[in-house]
Amino acid sequence: MTDNDNKQASKQATSRKDRPTGSIHFGDEDFELEENMADATWREVFEACCVHSAAEWGWIAVGVLTAFFFLYFFLFALELMGSGAKVMTGCKAGALFGDDTNPVAGLMVGILATVLLQSSSTTTSIVISLIGSAISVSQGIYMIMGANIGTTVTNTIVSMGQMADANQLERAFAGATVHDMFNYMTVAILFPLEIITGYLRHLTKAMVKNATVKDGESWEGPVKKFVSPLGDKIIKSNSKLITAVAKGTGSCDEGDGFYPILCEPGEPTASRCKQVGLISCNSDDDTCPSFFQPDATAKDDKVSGGVVFFLSIVILFICLLGLVTVLQKMLLGMSTRVVYKATDVNGYLAMLIGCGMTLLVQSSSITTSTLTPLVGMGAIRLEQMYPLTLGANIGTTVTGLLASLVSDSTGSLQVALAHLMFNVTGIVIFYPIPYMRTFPLNAARQLGKATRMWRGFPVMYIAVMFVLVPMLFLGVSFFFTKDSKGMTVLGSLVVVLLFLGAVYATYWWRFKDGKQECIDCFEKRERVRVTMKDLPEDMEFLKAKVAALMEHTGLPEEEDEEKQADKVTDDEDDEVAA
Repeated sequence: MTDNDNKQASKQATSRKDRPTGSIHFGDEDFELEENMADATWREVFEACCVHSAAEWGWIAVGVLTAFFFLYFFLFALELMGSGAKVMTGCKAGALFGDDTNPVAGLMVGILATVLLQSSSTTTSIVISLIGSAISVSQGIYMIMGANIGTTVTNTIVSMGQMADANQLERAFAGATVHDMFNYMTVAILFPLEIITGYLRHLTKAMVKNATVKDGESWEGPVKKFVSPLGDKIIKSNSKLITAVAKGTGSCDEGDGFYPILCEPGEPTASRCKQVGLISCNSDDDTCPSFFQPDATAKDDKVSGGVVFFLSIVILFICLLGLVTVLQKMLLGMSTRVVYKATDVNGYLAMLIGCGMTLLVQSSSITTSTLTPLVGMGAIRLEQMYPLTLGANIGTTVTGLLASLVSDSTGSLQVALAHLMFNVTGIVIFYPIPYMRTFPLNAARQLGKATRMWRGFPVMYIAVMFVLVPMLFLGVSFFFTKDSKGMTVLGSLVVVLLFLGAVYATYWWRFKDGKQECIDCFEKRERVRVTMKDLPEDMEFLKAKVAALMEHTGLPEEEDEEKQADKVTDDEDDEVAA
């Protein structure tokens, strides 16, 4: 066989067993199997990348353009989702800030506010603006820790876009939650350390000891400059209102600085509308977005934000499906060895790439959400996603540093640096030593496997980890903020009960087959889901088989039997009457 014959046979084969080289390609029936072959050479990578016929180059060009089309609107959907969430929940999220309470409350406020606003950058900027006036540096540090956890919800939602394929969902969910696990584990170490020693507070205080803060200009990444203008035509959130609510200088109530909306007669523009609510106008081109209403109330704007949020989710999943389909078509038939060789870069270089990507798009959520589908497809392995995620965590701290530069206090700069040092310390703990990397990686793999047992697991995970648990701890922490011995005693009792419950849950999980019971429960739910999904098709199949069997055997149908029985009954009645 010539080399050309081997290449042609490799392209036509659908399994490694049928391929002369014995390698695994994307789209194979046995794609999930491990490939025990030597790494590809850079020559193979070059040939796979650059050696094509004219017709193949044409299809590649079409594929690349289509992929960029879906990628643009994928980023547009993420932009809309953030703006819609800010409009829909801005009043609630802003009200969470402003109280200089205990560390646990600060951590939970950071998580919930970021989940509601769908942007850690917005949360960080608000926290930094409140330093010195409404909250202390220590409380700001705890809120920043929470924001680091809350920002991971976006790419976890994105991973659900691959729910149709169990294999892709498992990989995508693991790729998304490795971000969660790193942040949770870092908080688990640094949060108590900060309470006991003030590690981040003292470190950053030394860093800003001789610093002077001057007015500067905020910087927006080049990618957002292409995406944001289109998003602003649809809806634009009013960050001034959210900050005012957080500071206590305004609210969403009528007559409290933002409502009612005050616009001059005629077509609403930024120059004509001197007072706007949750939805603002764009002063750069003197226009107002499509969802802006001159006579809207806060409730009307919240409804508009909810509609935009829902539409953004629909657009996000459509673009995700299109992007994954196009990339799969382009990778179809390509050896996994070649792809892994091309994407297998040094971990520290991958961190720089992740950091650079985040600097360009000014959002770690966008970076990780864009990479998550590639993990689901198998083009990027979990071990490669991990350092990219860590780099994105570093890149997103730049937003806070820039926000602190336009503040008039070194306390704001101190909190922004604490955000940076939090992530740097987490990386020092969980990356250089290979053994320490296994903790977030293995935890993410286990979460990915849970989706194979039950497809509904991601929904439950998001609800529990990003809503129920933070709300529970926030509620408990407020018992200790009241100047009442009774409330303190009640709070202490609740804490003891929660601790005992956690101890028993751990004991049940490890020594009472709790893990196996959960696995059995998930598998049962998945069987029920699959059965309910396939039931209509199975019933149609059974009906067709029964009809064919009755036709073959000549047995009468049920209706014919009823008619025949009725006829016999009528004949008997006639005989009796006679």
